[in-house]
Amino acid sequence: MKNKNENYLSANCADIKTPFPKLKVTCTGVFGECYHGYQKGDELILGDFTHPPKHFCLGLAHSLFPPAYALSFGARFPFMENQKSLKVTCPDGGKAEFLVELLDRDGKVQFIPKDANHKGPNPKKMEVEVVKAKGRCAYKYKVGHKWDIEGLKCIPEFCGAAWHTLFPAAFALNFGAKFSFMENKNSIDTVTCPDGGNIVFKVRRKEK
Repeated sequence: MKNKNENYLSANCADIKTPFPKLKVTCTGVFGECYHGYQKGDELILGDFTHPPKHFCLGLAHSLFPPAYALSFGARFPFMENQKSLKVTCPDGGKAEFLVELLDRDGKVQFIPKDANHKGPNPKKMEVEVVKAKGRCAYKYKVGHKWDIEGLKCIPEFCGAAWHTLFPAAFALNFGAKFSFMENKNSIDTVTCPDGGNIVFKVRRKEK
């Protein structure tokens, strides 16, 4: 990491032992007062999508998690100069901008050039299904309940806490992620309600 602030000298997680790929986050611009002192050109290494650096900004983590999760499972962003990357913006007034990139086993940035045939959004059709239920659910969701979604459009009148939890999965699947540990690689069935874990959802991409 290039930031010279002493609090950040041991911030990286490059030595984490994990089956998932590492990611690099580069600050590409600062447009206001950043409480974490990030500066243009700062580089941070995530041990994987679950291991942010020490002292990492949780606001940035909130914005960064969906693309980091998606890239880790094979998603591509065809509108980017490097499809294995995505820009994210600080949620606190857009004070800083960051580029997240996927690293290979040698620590080099994975690169797939921009898709010359990309013509705009290509939202995927997906299905959300309740696969486990226990205890009390304020929204009365039960096993077998299903909803169709397209791209990143929210489900009308859906539980906000549940949507917050399943959005990274929907985001990843929308951009082509595949979950190799699942019987159906176009789905993930461990999306769990944050309120006591009473409801577990499966998110499935209908298209391959």
